[in-house]
Amino acid sequence: MTEYSIGLDLGGTNLRAAAIDSTGKMLDKIAGATNFTEGREAVLGDMVAAIQKLRDKHGVAGLAGIGAGVPGFIRMKDGFITNSNNLPYFENYPLRGHIEQKLGAKIILENDANAAALGEKWVGAGRDYDDLVLLTLGTGIGGGIISGGKVLRGSAGMAGEVGHMTVVPNGNPCGCGNQGCLEKHASATAVVAMGHMLHLGENLTSKDLYDIARRQDDAGEKARAIWSVMGESLGIALATLTNTFNFPLYLLSGGMLPAWEFFAPRMIEVTRQRSYASRATDTKIEQAALGGEAGLFGAAYLPWSQK
Repeated sequence: MTEYSIGLDLGGTNLRAAAIDSTGKMLDKIAGATNFTEGREAVLGDMVAAIQKLRDKHGVAGLAGIGAGVPGFIRMKDGFITNSNNLPYFENYPLRGHIEQKLGAKIILENDANAAALGEKWVGAGRDYDDLVLLTLGTGIGGGIISGGKVLRGSAGMAGEVGHMTVVPNGNPCGCGNQGCLEKHASATAVVAMGHMLHLGENLTSKDLYDIARRQDDAGEKARAIWSVMGESLGIALATLTNTFNFPLYLLSGGMLPAWEFFAPRMIEVTRQRSYASRATDTKIEQAALGGEAGLFGAAYLPWSQK
């Protein structure tokens, strides 16, 4: 019997869990909304119920373990989450201990972007690489670093926060207390803010700005300029990362990828301009392969990655 594990991915709006075997084949999946408005106990109950349902269906005999990707910094030793803006009622809460008590089984917690990077390394665009960086482009910008085939967490579990790299000195203020963070100049939130500033519409989304950028008129030109600014900011960040790590692969994922044609050329150009390492080696900057499933696969892979 092929061994399997259970992975859970807790997002801002969705809660998903899956049973995935050791070859990377998804055996089963459960998906639902994250009931944040109903409070902490409701969310915890949904997490435990999803895991329990999969375990009951597929059995404990072949279960290698359980992993969960959650937003925020994970204090790995005690299983607490800190600095999780999307989950304020989990701040400094013993999440791991609570779930383990309810399940009667061990669970491994991981930052959601780290889990996504691990998923891409296992069965995605990074499967042939032991060293890679993943940037997740969405409402904010997250990141995960895989070094030697393992997640690079740092001394306090805070490594890989690429969204808070400074790319514009004295740039836009960020909630983290810094100015000029990457996510304040290259996230969906930043792109939409620029669209409003240029009067390209009301209640814009990044998808709207992608559609406008395809037009051959004044509005289209302004929208393309916004995507170019995003690409330049990403290029500065990637140049810093390539100079720091000299890894062979840098992946981008998330809801902004449909606009790749508008931001990627400038992004790659700036990376090459600012990083000798990226010019001197066979450095690849590519789109990730697993989309929204990356975190689910990475969470499921956690038990095997730690053996």
